[in-house]
Amino acid sequence: MKPRGILFLCVANSARSQLAEALARELAPPGVEVYSAGSHPARVNPLAVRVLAEVGIDASAARSKGVGGVPMDRVGTIVTLCAEEVCPLVPGEVERLHWPLPDPAASGGDEEARLEAFRAARDEIRRRLAAWLR
Repeated sequence: MKPRGILFLCVANSARSQLAEALARELAPPGVEVYSAGSHPARVNPLAVRVLAEVGIDASAARSKGVGGVPMDRVGTIVTLCAEEVCPLVPGEVERLHWPLPDPAASGGDEEARLEAFRAARDEIRRRLAAWLR
């Protein structure tokens, strides 16, 4: 059975989970609800919005959200994206997937190097989503 909804979790809900939410909205079959949240929400990283725009996804209205704002009764799958930090834990009986990805917001270097880190995260999330949704 396909999940009723998918929740992507990380700490700040500013980069990886925002990328995943936007990409899943494009890739998921009709009727699948897509959410993202963080245990300590911050603002959406502008580089996340920028690399999504590069692939034709407008995330300019995206905002960071806390877990408390997600209708958990509609979530069938939780995907955690944390790698080096402690991922939020949400109780409940759901399918749980862990896709540890380095936080592109923590990457250093000039703007182009940071963009490359965001592109790498975007492309890896897209690859994993496509494989999982098959």
